[in-house]
Amino acid sequence: MPRKKKQSAFEDTVEIASWLPWWAGLLLAVVSYLGLHALAVTAPPSTPAMPGELGNVVVAQMFRTMAFYGQYLLPAIFTLGALVSVLRRGKRAKLYQDVSRTPSQQALESLTWHEFELLIGEWFRRQGYAVVETGGVGEPDGGIDLVLSKQNQIYLVQCKQWKALQVGVNVVRELMGVMAVQNASGGFVVTSGRFTDEARRFAEQAKITLIDGRQLTGLLRQQSKASAARPAVQSAPASPEAAPACPKCGADMVMRTASRGANAGRSFWGCSQFPTCRATRPI
Repeated sequence: MPRKKKQSAFEDTVEIASWLPWWAGLLLAVVSYLGLHALAVTAPPSTPAMPGELGNVVVAQMFRTMAFYGQYLLPAIFTLGALVSVLRRGKRAKLYQDVSRTPSQQALESLTWHEFELLIGEWFRRQGYAVVETGGVGEPDGGIDLVLSKQNQIYLVQCKQWKALQVGVNVVRELMGVMAVQNASGGFVVTSGRFTDEARRFAEQAKITLIDGRQLTGLLRQQSKASAARPAVQSAPASPEAAPACPKCGADMVMRTASRGANAGRSFWGCSQFPTCRATRPI
């Protein structure tokens, strides 16, 4: 992936402000203006009677000057950040809708690396995670692209938009190291391609979930079906549940009934590719 373009201090500040929800950015713009304006319009310090008081006068005047310029600069930063947040939200939603409408390996491979990260971030948002896009390319954070939070737990995500190469075990090892440093509860590596067998074996022992291109298209298809079925379920709650996509391979699932064990007699969803794929999910 290409390195992140170097930005000015102003652009970096707007970037940080854009991580906030748009309404929080606008609220901070108003609060910062009111607070700094109140300080900027205070009476200037009087001439000191004693030489030792000169330092206090200089400091007070310095704060008034900073408040005068800050009352315009900070609200502008927060307002621009809110605007960027709104625009990005719309871009993510459109990208997600376009890809999830007809998910395929070709659709994933046609994305740029940045679009791929936006797509993955939006998918996690729709699973209930709060998502921060770090733009981890070339940064001293181990290449982390997304930081997820849910129920006071932190999860780290690496996105690999590789069209031909398999993702090897070194990528998983690097993520595990960053997880240990940041005390993360778990991690994800998502690729448009495939993983090596060694990477899969290592991930099973490291609290890291691997999602390859085939699984990702299945998850996007499943989410798209769920979104499309939601209005129908509301208008006709008695209609039977549509068969979901397999969370492991993306194939359609079929309803089966357990014939033995503690769940004998109970229905469940089983993958239609059984015994090649043995994934199940409850009804």
